Amino acid sequence: MGEIGAKRWNFGANEVVEDACSQTVRDFLNLLVDNLDRNDARPVIPLGLGDPSPFPSFRTDPAAVEAVCEALRSSKFNHYPSLSGLPLTRKAVAEYLSRDLSYHISPDDVHLTVGCHQAIEILISTLAVPGANILLPRPTYPMYDSRASLSQLEIRRYDLLPENGWEVDLNAIEALADDKTVALVLINPCNPCGNVFLRQHLQKIAETASKLGILVIADEVYKDIVFGDKPFVSMAEFAEIVPVMMLGAISKRWFVPGWRFGWMVTLDPHNIMKDSGLVGSLVNVLNMSTDTTTFIQGAIPDIIGKTKEEFFSSKLGTLRECAETCYEEIKKIPCITCPYKPEGSMFTMVKLDLSMLEDISDDLEFCCKLAKEESLIILPGRAVALKNWLRITFAVELEVLRDGFVRLNNFAQRHSKKKT
Repeated sequence: MGEIGAKRWNFGANEVVEDACSQTVRDFLNLLVDNLDRNDARPVIPLGLGDPSPFPSFRTDPAAVEAVCEALRSSKFNHYPSLSGLPLTRKAVAEYLSRDLSYHISPDDVHLTVGCHQAIEILISTLAVPGANILLPRPTYPMYDSRASLSQLEIRRYDLLPENGWEVDLNAIEALADDKTVALVLINPCNPCGNVFLRQHLQKIAETASKLGILVIADEVYKDIVFGDKPFVSMAEFAEIVPVMMLGAISKRWFVPGWRFGWMVTLDPHNIMKDSGLVGSLVNVLNMSTDTTTFIQGAIPDIIGKTKEEFFSSKLGTLRECAETCYEEIKKIPCITCPYKPEGSMFTMVKLDLSMLEDISDDLEFCCKLAKEESLIILPGRAVALKNWLRITFAVELEVLRDGFVRLNNFAQRHSKKKT
């Protein structure tokens, strides 16, 4: 036994993995959960994770559930799926995405994935050639950061400007990019900011990316979660200007993140991605990856075709009311400011004024103490690459949201600097 303990082994922790994992939302949420007071009898209020599915107001449509049950009962979908997904499912997704576009997407350009997360993994792995870099927004969706770090793809950050409605800093993009820049990630509607980009701004982004010779990764997983005055415009409309890789999933519109069904779509009318070899490499990485569950694929045509519009409009109405409540309640708390009223996704970014607080040094300490004292979980801004801000999700039951802001207000008052 002594010899085994003393022997030198040729394996151990992977520092690259450790660094990549330290950037995930789950890592921060686990830290906050560890700070909860187990003696607090109040229910924990989760305003840190964008998953409304456990709440009754956000249950998915029974037609979607029946579609999955029927696909499973049919025994038609117990086999391995074909590469990139079942043809009938790719066709259904292509038709669904084409509804709001000025042209029709080919099913051949649709590649099915295990949720949008796997789409990110596959795409980043494909792009991560030695020496390459990628442009990510600040604030960001940290899965891109984690996967880029794991693939040793250099991250360069461009800012979203709160004073301009969280628009992209186009000057920064031009300054950051070089001949090793492979792509720009754009999340619209935006997680974590809650904004929706205007058509004119999207065109400028496309023109800038085209001039720099880089791919646009359009993360449009929240494309149908829009409840403000601005209409959603897909980056797919600008594929004539620049090659676009569009990512999406059913997780948000149908409130079923656990079903793990997403897609990547290559929008490449000039065959730039194809001729460069990117599409071929992407398919090869797909071929080495886990397939989307076949019976979920089999259910997709009916999930899309049989869910009534009333379901979507009802859920959007609920989200709109929650977003309004969130924005108004933030105004009542002096130490936080929301620079832009949310109009899409399930989140908003809130600036923290530390000068108004005592015994709190930064956003992480704020959130840890908030969890401990109020059983309220809010994500610190550093988790999305914006220190001393907070990301709040409003996609919960309305009464839960209001209770959360009562607790947040109590916490802020308790830690406010006392006037002399």
